[in-house]
Amino acid sequence: MLIAGLPGAGKSHLLNRLYGLTGQERAPVALGAVRVIDSRQSRNWWARFLRPLPPRLRTPLVHLTHVWRIGRAVHGGHGVVAHTRGTWPHILRGFGWLVRRRGGQLHLILIDVAPGTARSGQHARGRVVTATTFARHVRRWTPLVTRARGGDTGAAAGVTILDRDAADRLQEISFGRAR
Repeated sequence: MLIAGLPGAGKSHLLNRLYGLTGQERAPVALGAVRVIDSRQSRNWWARFLRPLPPRLRTPLVHLTHVWRIGRAVHGGHGVVAHTRGTWPHILRGFGWLVRRRGGQLHLILIDVAPGTARSGQHARGRVVTATTFARHVRRWTPLVTRARGGDTGAAAGVTILDRDAADRLQEISFGRAR
């Protein structure tokens, strides 16, 4: 299960609420056979080594580590609930391929909020991406959501699109048979 959305849409907030994450973790959180993976875990792990470097140099290492952690958990046969950069289609295709190869199914939760709402979310958390980076995310996000609303799930077996209110009402993400 990958949770995607614009920066500031509420992905980390959702993981915090559902799984009791504090934002201080440095590694994926194991909850039975499920691994909960937020990009902050990679950022926190690297912070002790890379803090003197500017974000432009830290960010690629953080994202590479985050993607590697998701891939490693999937390859290890674990269920995964992860925050992802949903605006990178090649990453989604890669995860879809890996999950299918392991005999599973990739599902997406897209938290679809207006760009202004996402930008406000960035300011509220104190981590604001540059205007150029944010514009690039918006350009990639809009077609992804449009395709999903039209029934094109791409690499995923299923897609659920939530607005902020619906994401705030979500109570559980479970694996296994439907109830």
